[in-house]
Amino acid sequence: MKTIGIIGGGQLGLMIAEQAHVLGARAIALDPAADAPAFSVCDEHIVAAYDDAAALEELCRRSDAVTYEFENVPGEVLVPLCKRYNIPQGFRPLHDSQDRLREKRNAAEHGLRTPRFEAVDDAASLRRAVDALGMPCVLKTRTMGYDGHGQCVIRSEEDIPAAERLLSVPCILEEFVRFDFEASVVLVRDGRRTVSFPVGRNIHRDGILDLCVVPAAMPDGLRGRMVEASERFMESAGYTGILAIEYFVRGDEFYFNEMAPRPHNSGHYTIEGCTTNQFRELVRYLLGEELVAPELVSPTVMKNILGEDLVSAERIAAEGRQGVFVHLYGKTESRPKRKMGHITFTGMTAGEYDREWAEGFVGGVTAR
Repeated sequence: MKTIGIIGGGQLGLMIAEQAHVLGARAIALDPAADAPAFSVCDEHIVAAYDDAAALEELCRRSDAVTYEFENVPGEVLVPLCKRYNIPQGFRPLHDSQDRLREKRNAAEHGLRTPRFEAVDDAASLRRAVDALGMPCVLKTRTMGYDGHGQCVIRSEEDIPAAERLLSVPCILEEFVRFDFEASVVLVRDGRRTVSFPVGRNIHRDGILDLCVVPAAMPDGLRGRMVEASERFMESAGYTGILAIEYFVRGDEFYFNEMAPRPHNSGHYTIEGCTTNQFRELVRYLLGEELVAPELVSPTVMKNILGEDLVSAERIAAEGRQGVFVHLYGKTESRPKRKMGHITFTGMTAGEYDREWAEGFVGGVTAR
């Protein structure tokens, strides 16, 4: 029986481990938190920091293949391990995604359209970049930003002093794209073929993904071009394994926003909404098995459960309604804005979700 090693023990690690078991494999995870969610389902676990070279080596030694569910694994530790152990995705996609400037340049070099952008290192270069791109624009830290953190929208001269507070670290200034909606594509590539999951339409609340609606409402031609461009990008960049790409969609055009070389929050709907899911196909890739192309089972809405939504989610779980699947991650501390779980509503359109469910959660964001 093969063992999958997972760097990171959060909810993504938990769901990777669950699918490893479905495919007859074991799982071991490393995480600095002794109560990490993945530990509850893994066959073994290691409590250690992500930069603990000896602990990471031990994880690799005990595993037949290793993946990561945490995006900021230090390269100076992981790169040497890639040379000695089976880490199939390697370090390149992780490295390319860890710096927003490098990520945007890489996307453009491999055929994806991006918003215009400029590197910013100090107040003077920020002023020059604002003059070049115009306002509104968005200043972002190049590293360690997530869920809306580490960024500031500049709409007028009055916003620049507040934006300058981010300049303690290198930043990137991006053109503000007045998009109609956001969408994401999740792909798995093994070097021989690529499988793509149905495109989801993403709706955010306070910078955090709130809903993913599938299929995304868009012309078939646009959907097809987005998937084809994503597959070409992955092949051109030489990536294998799993990759999620988020896009801004405006009219008949789409712009690369960011990517993640791991299972993605917007792909959680695939567990019940598709004939196979993002975690299972990642595990197939890690085990060297043939990938299976997914098909959408029915229209689906995925709702993220944050700390403020947890009571509602627990009530819904107790009701046991048909077609409603509640996933709670088992995190020991609940707080506002922390991802505590998700709910998948299968056989449900955006309009049906709005009429039946939206008002039951804090914020009441609709799927339209």
